[in-house]
Amino acid sequence: MTDDFSIQHQPKEIRLKREEKILEIDFEDGQTFSLTAELLRVESPSADVQGHGPDQKTIVAGRRHVGIMNVEPVGNYAIRINFDDMHDTGIFSWDTLYDYGVRQDEMWQDYVDALEAKGLSRDP
Repeated sequence: MTDDFSIQHQPKEIRLKREEKILEIDFEDGQTFSLTAELLRVESPSADVQGHGPDQKTIVAGRRHVGIMNVEPVGNYAIRINFDDMHDTGIFSWDTLYDYGVRQDEMWQDYVDALEAKGLSRDP
């Protein structure tokens, strides 16, 4: 039996910068990403945010000032981020974090556009 699940990207170091509200990740391939708490919160891979299908995603508004309280390892493949708005159900795999790092500008613009389309704001 073969295992189809494989991790493509491994972190070397993860740094939580609480005051700046940033999670910095250095990956083994030399890439380093700085991901904002707000982006991580509004794009959380949890079912609360992503839903159970492509048409079920929730646009999370009012998180401009969200911070990260804690980061916990989940096995050898992911982290759980505890946000200060008490959201803690998203498990961010290494590959998800790498993907967010690569696509963060596009993801951010999509988020801002979705807020505008729904008449919502980043402000609480």
